[in-house]
Amino acid sequence: MFELFRFPGGVKPASHKESSAAAAITAAPLPQLLVVPFRQSATGSAAIQVRAGEKVLKGQIIGIAEGAFGAAVHAPTSGIVRAVESRMLPHPSGLAAPCAVIEPDGAERWVEPTPLDPYNSDPEHVRARIRDAGIVGLGGAAFPSHVKARTAIETLVINGAECEPWITCDDRLMRERADEIVAGACILGRLMGARRILFGVEDNKPAAAAALRAAVGESDICDMQVVAVPTLYPAGGEKQLIRVLTGIEIPYGKLGPDFGVQCFNVGTAYATARALLNGEPLISRIVTLAGNYARPGNHEVLIGTPINALLALGDPQPDTDRIVMGGPMMGFTLHDTTVPVVKASNCLLAMSPALFPPPPPEMPCIRCGACTLACPVQLQPHELYWYARAKNFGKTQEYHLFDCIECGCCAYVCPSRIPLVDYYRFAKSEIRAREREKAAADLARERYEFRQFREEREKVEKAARLAAKAAETKAKLAREAAAKVGAGETAAAGEPGKTVTAPAAEPGKAETAPAAADTTNAAPVNDKLALIAAAQARAAAKKAAVAPQNTAELTPDQQAQIAEAEARRAQIDASKDPA
Repeated sequence: MFELFRFPGGVKPASHKESSAAAAITAAPLPQLLVVPFRQSATGSAAIQVRAGEKVLKGQIIGIAEGAFGAAVHAPTSGIVRAVESRMLPHPSGLAAPCAVIEPDGAERWVEPTPLDPYNSDPEHVRARIRDAGIVGLGGAAFPSHVKARTAIETLVINGAECEPWITCDDRLMRERADEIVAGACILGRLMGARRILFGVEDNKPAAAAALRAAVGESDICDMQVVAVPTLYPAGGEKQLIRVLTGIEIPYGKLGPDFGVQCFNVGTAYATARALLNGEPLISRIVTLAGNYARPGNHEVLIGTPINALLALGDPQPDTDRIVMGGPMMGFTLHDTTVPVVKASNCLLAMSPALFPPPPPEMPCIRCGACTLACPVQLQPHELYWYARAKNFGKTQEYHLFDCIECGCCAYVCPSRIPLVDYYRFAKSEIRAREREKAAADLARERYEFRQFREEREKVEKAARLAAKAAETKAKLAREAAAKVGAGETAAAGEPGKTVTAPAAEPGKAETAPAAADTTNAAPVNDKLALIAAAQARAAAKKAAVAPQNTAELTPDQQAQIAEAEARRAQIDASKDPA
């Protein structure tokens, strides 16, 4: 007997799975246009590799995985790319993102498949192939599978619980394609070195569990076991299923590999086997049409198929008032049914006032504590509600708001019909928005402070450059002055035929100054006279070196005028006192 454990809380709503689970999976017809978003994983978008007017083949990469947490995107069919533009995505935010709009040509021409032997290949190469095949978590989170397959573990859990009401896509997949699910689980287990593989299937799916057991019995690759777990929502939650099967409780902020366990959805295991063993990337998925349809069921749908084209297969009843993507507990209402099917689309639930009556008016909280008893994460939802409503977001974080998995158990049991999850989502979005604003403000402040630092540094560097230049100029002028003085002394000392004498005494006057005084003042006077003589010599040499300008071809009158001017200049120079 396999020992099972229990997670706290949980609810047991009516399943409503019989109608959609009764029919086999059928292939949805090819739509007129496919809108393939380049953001298909929860952690990032893919780098666009196509442009408008380009022809593509089925399975061709149109978006390369970006970064360590990226996943590739492929063309779901062959055809022509009519546009690469921003289109609205199926998301509660209603935001748009870049998409490739492909017009199918109907030929369904594949790229050349490249299968890989995962058991005789390097594990890193296998992970790269999973990334390039665009494999992400198909249980709803859409987290890239090659990232989850990087850690070493003891136990691999394959999630086939599918606990939310109305959804049956995993149930039909396990019934019809159990062999490939088991093959994909063995591949993932080998990548992470798992010693055992546990398939967790709720006990309200006996046919799916039987199909898996038959497939496991025929495989001798891994140590595997199919375990029926009690039907209790949200047993399909990753941490809840791990606790039921292993008894390990994973706290918030920690991951399964921290405790030697990892979890994958059955759809992810199936897609992994198809990608490696057949060379087919993830270009389609099983989608449940349940609720207010004339023909509920499950269909294999190409990624990018417009939802309104898919709804026609189920034929919604006239009183259908809204379409919800996902289940009634965690799904969200689509405001536009022209949005495409993406890798995270598992169910399109048609709602009507008869099946899903409008909720009664919200009443005040009576603090009954029913929400606390139902919470599978052991939080205090009523306290979170009060603080979220009061916008006291600091207190909500003290009460571990981000531990909430938004399963909706608290709102399901609330007698006052308070939409508790809506308050939690509001508080989370406000906290994230404020954190983004704070990060932007911190970045702006850092940029401003760095700019101030840079301007101050440049000012100091400029002043240092100017000071250095001024010092260099001053030193250069000093060197030039010293050179000029040295050149003058040399010229005065070496000029032949000249003698510097002191002026003679005036007649009739006797020299009365003492001899000692003459000896003391003789050297400075002689130096000054020598400098004056040297300067006159340099001026004369410069004057002699300068040739007269415009003196060619002068008339006799002009030459006579020049001669007279030179005679006057000579007469003036002769009349000057040499001293």
